[in-house]
Amino acid sequence: MNVLRVEHITKTFGTRRVLDDVSFTLAAGECLGLVGISGGGKSTLARIIARLTDCDGGRIVLCGDDRATERDFYRNVQMIFQSPEDSFDPRRTLGTSIAEPIKNFIGGDVRSRVAELLTTVGLPTDYAQRYPRQCSGGECQRAAIARAISIAPKLLICDEATSALDAANTAAIVSLIKTLCTERDIACLFITHDLHLLPRLANRTLVLEDGRLKPLDESDFKEIIALDCTC
Repeated sequence: MNVLRVEHITKTFGTRRVLDDVSFTLAAGECLGLVGISGGGKSTLARIIARLTDCDGGRIVLCGDDRATERDFYRNVQMIFQSPEDSFDPRRTLGTSIAEPIKNFIGGDVRSRVAELLTTVGLPTDYAQRYPRQCSGGECQRAAIARAISIAPKLLICDEATSALDAANTAAIVSLIKTLCTERDIACLFITHDLHLLPRLANRTLVLEDGRLKPLDESDFKEIIALDCTC
């Protein structure tokens, strides 16, 4: 079953067409890697899919429905961002932030659900009482993953979710995301500059080049590394 269908998306900034007739599908439990040079439109595409930015043309179909209400859409699409600590309100504990979507969409025993989620992502349950500033980048990203999966989304969008982490934390977060998506049948769009991560994570990989998508091959691998020093 296709969780996501992206159809003929276009986006222009000024005179530059960043996305040009972009189309792809993403199935339940599948992880799709998306790579390309910096400024090539990867994050713009992610924000369009997440309804954070409007496109100029085309449509996004989630679970067969391109007219889902905002409430249904935001329950089924969750994002994990590049800077873990900045994705949390510094004035609120991690537990409070993780609990918010549960209260809004599910209800029930929220405290127990938060504790269960923290355990799932490899954090002690007492981290619910910690503030983002009291945690490492890797710990904050685990908490961000807990928040993202708290309401059982159909699609997880990871926009450079490991680029701010060291090698050990990167490997652990990639493994965690892969396991959660496989076990919970969550579709995942994983945007990264680190091509070496993709064999461990992605079922397939696409390159965004000159506004268009194509499958990754060896020449693309060398070109992206040569052009983008952040790899």
